[in-house]
Amino acid sequence: MLKRALREGLIAGAAGTVVMTLGEKAEQRLTRRPDSYVPARVLQRLTGMAERPGRRPVAANWAMHYGQGALMGVLRSAMAHAGLRGPWASAKFMVVRLTADQIQENATGAGAPPQSWPRAELGVDLLHKAVYALATGVVADVLAARSGPGPGQRHAAMRPGRRTGVGPQPREESRSR
Repeated sequence: MLKRALREGLIAGAAGTVVMTLGEKAEQRLTRRPDSYVPARVLQRLTGMAERPGRRPVAANWAMHYGQGALMGVLRSAMAHAGLRGPWASAKFMVVRLTADQIQENATGAGAPPQSWPRAELGVDLLHKAVYALATGVVADVLAARSGPGPGQRHAAMRPGRRTGVGPQPREESRSR
């Protein structure tokens, strides 16, 4: 399962990043919001690359943007393979993606906590991360579904509906196929 989750997650994350980027570019045309180079600054600081104030580090920006998007897709794929699929799983994943961004941006000093941002910027970021999470989730769920239900889904099928008192599945039945 881990090799599949890795391969499929990179695909799902890359697809989600493409969809998010297309949405960002459309939004920027409408709002005239400039590109953000925070991803580039994070990458430069994490890797020790030189920063050149006043210059736009486009290559580093794209590398961080797509690299992080693809890598985070691995987590969403692991979720799908475990049986966490659908919009609820994507909503949970969105929070994790936002958290990963914020840890890196704040730890490197390239960004500030979201509560200090103008509300419009926060709204735009949340919208784009929601698009990423949903698109990544759709791809991850479709790819994971090819191997059947995940262990969590098999457990839930023991007693369909919202039930209490459903004990754990036998170990043999809970293993991924």
